[in-house]
Amino acid sequence: MTRGKTIGNAICRLGYGILAMIILSAIGHSALAQTPTAQKAEEATVSVLIKTSMGEIVLELDHAKAPITVENFLKYVDEGFYNGVIFHRVIPKFMVQTGGFLPDMSQKKPGASIQNEWKNGLTNVRGSIAMARLGGQANSATSQFFINVADNSFLDQPRDGAGYAVFGKVIQGMDVVDKIQNVKTSTVGQFGDVPVQPIIMEKVTRLDKKAKPAAPDETKQDTAKSGTDPGGK
Repeated sequence: MTRGKTIGNAICRLGYGILAMIILSAIGHSALAQTPTAQKAEEATVSVLIKTSMGEIVLELDHAKAPITVENFLKYVDEGFYNGVIFHRVIPKFMVQTGGFLPDMSQKKPGASIQNEWKNGLTNVRGSIAMARLGGQANSATSQFFINVADNSFLDQPRDGAGYAVFGKVIQGMDVVDKIQNVKTSTVGQFGDVPVQPIIMEKVTRLDKKAKPAAPDETKQDTAKSGTDPGGK
């Protein structure tokens, strides 16, 4: 009788042990199964901080809907390309543009142009950010971008064969953007709508876990053309 109880207890303990192992294994598999999804959700958007001479702006980039554009933008961010660059074109109730010129209006040399992702479902509404490009050349965007300060649905239309690709939005600091759109502007050489007092992007960095140290890029291109244009009303 005692021996039978002992064997029975041992079998019960063995059964409990196997059950515990099965439960732990299931939990482990569940965690593993959820990890890629969690990572994918985390990587769907990337936040970027722009410290300007007028205040801070935080952007949320939509990697899921504009992967080519976001990767291109982050390349410039990680290289430190945008540090020291000005908002060179400011038009109230339309947009503020940056990404290519230094305070002396010399143009930085950008990388290769990218494919225009204007059909990604994102629209040029107030607070959205989009790539600037050459008129009539759909795939000519490089480093320059603009922030819409009004709903500019006409930029979603293929007026010259394509619209303007939106790749994110301002999630903090729209008040700073509004301050920028209302500054006094003038004409500098052939450039119009240039702020009288330079508005500088002092530092642009990622806010996500993959942030990389920025390395200043001093390369300049002394060309007279602005290179890109988000159009006009």
